[in-house]
Amino acid sequence: MNRNENSSKAAGGGVGFCGLLGLAFIILKLTHVIEWSWVWVLSPLWIPLAITAAFFVIILLVMLVKMTGKVVSDELRKK
Repeated sequence: MNRNENSSKAAGGGVGFCGLLGLAFIILKLTHVIEWSWVWVLSPLWIPLAITAAFFVIILLVMLVKMTGKVVSDELRKK
C-alpha cells in the first residue's frame, strides 16, 4: 500500500451502515418494491443527524441552566 491509500483509510472514508441502508431503500423505492413515503425512505440519512442535533441541544441546555444558576447564585451572594 502506498501513502495515499493509508491516509484515506485512516481518515475513515467510505460509506457507513446508514448510507448503505439509505441507498438500499432508495433503490427499493425506485423499483416499486416498497411503497413507502420518501420521508421514511430517506430516514437512514436524516435520523442520525436528528439524534446528533438533539444531543447537542441537550448539552447546550444543560450548559445554559448551569450558567444561569451560577449567575443567580452570584447575585444572591452579593445581597
